[in-house]
Amino acid sequence: MQIKTPKTHRGKRELEKRAPKLVENGKKTLILHGTKTSAVLNTVLTEIYHLKRGSAIKYSKKNDNIRPFESGGETSLEFFSLKTDCSLFVFGSHSKKRPNNLVLGRTYDNHIYDLVEVGVDNFRSMESFVYDKKLTPKIGTKPFFAFIGDNFESSEELKHLKEVLLDLFRGEVVENLNLAGVDRVFMCTALSSTTVFMSHCALRLKRSGTSVPRMELVEVGPSMDLVVRRHRLPNESLKKEAMKAAPDQPKKIKNVTSDVVQGKVGTIYIPDQQVGGMPLSNKVRGLKRERRVAKKNNSGGEDQSKKRKANPE
Repeated sequence: MQIKTPKTHRGKRELEKRAPKLVENGKKTLILHGTKTSAVLNTVLTEIYHLKRGSAIKYSKKNDNIRPFESGGETSLEFFSLKTDCSLFVFGSHSKKRPNNLVLGRTYDNHIYDLVEVGVDNFRSMESFVYDKKLTPKIGTKPFFAFIGDNFESSEELKHLKEVLLDLFRGEVVENLNLAGVDRVFMCTALSSTTVFMSHCALRLKRSGTSVPRMELVEVGPSMDLVVRRHRLPNESLKKEAMKAAPDQPKKIKNVTSDVVQGKVGTIYIPDQQVGGMPLSNKVRGLKRERRVAKKNNSGGEDQSKKRKANPE
């Protein structure tokens, strides 16, 4: 897909939003259907969209020519990624060989970066859980993640799945977090080297007698088993390029320059001194002594002249 030169100010603003930035915007997710999907898979895609509402785009039409793991089958997916400005995608398909199949992936520069294919088993939707509706997590809040099991560190498949799940649900990166705004947590338990039980829980805050409240988990759904079937890691050159970060820009100091010969040179601005308008005191201590000395000298000269007049030669 070729992006034409925008002819309106609105088009220019849209392209500027998609341009690379030092601090990137939150990643959006594209949710698509394959040629055939099951009722379970349709519910899974809908609930993922509900959990990411505000940062996700869902297509309801079937896509016949999307096959992410096959050569040439990712062209349409990359086209939709460029069109919607989404760097994450969830693709659902159903077949006899791979039932209830989900492909989670990321893109870099609108090209496929990496892929994880999982099968969905033992799915329970949000409607099947009974709980106080006041505990329903609010849209847009930051979730906690808990990864339980050593396989997340030892198994290459689960390690990759962990990275993709964190990217999929974390939202925008923030530095400070209000504890009152944290109301949900994703629990991921490694059942084996290829199977993960994933559940979504709400956080209930209770009194603990301290400034930090006691937290209780209430399962609100959805929950499912994710069985890793295939995964494709990015090649090293692409990973190195995607991980590039802009160098930290030093804070500019005003009126300071660097010179090869003189080194660090600073410029100081001094305002004009208004001497004429400065208040001066009439009583100056240094003048009193000068007056006494002058008076003494004058009195000595007068005495000498009187003596000369009294004794003329």
